[in-house]
Amino acid sequence: MIDRYTTPAMGAIWSREAKYQTWLDVEVAICDAYAEAGVIPAQDAEAIRKHAAFTLERCDELELETRHDLMAFVRCVSENITQKGGFSQENTPARWVHFGVTSYDCIDTALGVMMRDSVQVLLDSLAKTKGAIENLWREHGHHPCIGRTHGIHAEPITFGHKCQGWWEELSRSEARLKAAKEEIAVGKISGPVGIHAHVAPDLEARICAKLGLRPDPSSTQIVARDRHANVLTTMAVLAGSLERIATELRNLQRTEILEVQEEFAKGQTGSSAMPHKRNPWNSETVCGLSRLVRANAHAMLESVMTWHERDLTNSSLERIVLPDTFYLVDFMLNRMTRILSGLVIMPENMLRNMRQMGDLVFSEHVMVALIHAGMSREAAYKVAQRNAAKTWEGADFKTSVSQDEDVVARLSKEQVEEIFDLKHHLRHSPLPEGERGRG
Repeated sequence: MIDRYTTPAMGAIWSREAKYQTWLDVEVAICDAYAEAGVIPAQDAEAIRKHAAFTLERCDELELETRHDLMAFVRCVSENITQKGGFSQENTPARWVHFGVTSYDCIDTALGVMMRDSVQVLLDSLAKTKGAIENLWREHGHHPCIGRTHGIHAEPITFGHKCQGWWEELSRSEARLKAAKEEIAVGKISGPVGIHAHVAPDLEARICAKLGLRPDPSSTQIVARDRHANVLTTMAVLAGSLERIATELRNLQRTEILEVQEEFAKGQTGSSAMPHKRNPWNSETVCGLSRLVRANAHAMLESVMTWHERDLTNSSLERIVLPDTFYLVDFMLNRMTRILSGLVIMPENMLRNMRQMGDLVFSEHVMVALIHAGMSREAAYKVAQRNAAKTWEGADFKTSVSQDEDVVARLSKEQVEEIFDLKHHLRHSPLPEGERGRG
């Protein structure tokens, strides 16, 4: 992932140094469990814990020979144990490193740790995004604005209604992420085809427990990739929700709407050619990256299928789509939090836009009131529609309705007033959790 879209929290998990350190944690956990089971001498396990280390430079040198990154890593760790401990090649505790296991016992178990921790990072970032929405909702949720369907004015809503929709949608992704975190938190120390030829299931369980994982109940050479695909599709859904919010904010920033505006810093450049421009570029960034997240999820879905107990088709793409997707979604969450926290709300423009069609936005109330008063739905619809038609020709909708014979025959003046009462229309508008029950 390019530096522009990385985050420190994900870098601490997915940088090459961090990944190899997790590999080392797994290898040490295996040796510790062996020692506890009496398979290897306790003093050898202690020496491994004390001296196990690696450098990326030496791993790279060894990989030129091995053409296998995990085995280059194992050799590098073994060298450090032998050299730092002052052991001879014939009597080094390093012989127990990677004993009785296959590469993906280490790699997939490490992936379980890394993906579990990465999902937790996303949950922490998501909580901040939801907090920014709650703040907007609490401070500006009472502002009335026009609701739009198909891009056309529909009926009045509140800005809080938008905020609630965003908050609830992200809450559903939060629940999905928690479930995905639980599902991906598995490891496997079951050998080349998962049959536990050298490491018994109870020992595998102890190794996984040391790393905060559960053993996969039926692994092959790898942990089945439906787990990984589930995490990525969960992130893709979250990215889609972030794109929905970002798209709404982009539309609300259009010059002819301008109900909100992204924070614009002093000295910031909107356009290299047009000094007046204030573009919604942060929201646009979120939208663009969402497309990449969905593409990565599709690639991971393709890796659910493997030949027999495993092939290598998943390995190459996972080196890209797993870290990159976590980086991207965490970046998007942090960027969305920043957008929402600095968002400028323009209630005057909301009112101006809402009033563009006058009282026409209450046409459904006219129809519903007439139906309630005993008129058929078809007839009530025609009454509201014919008075709306007069408004398109320049008449005042409320006045037309108030003077319509069918309306006068069925509704009182007080009932007509209620039809056009904005407060009555918005009486059920949502409030944040801490504000419910007030006013």
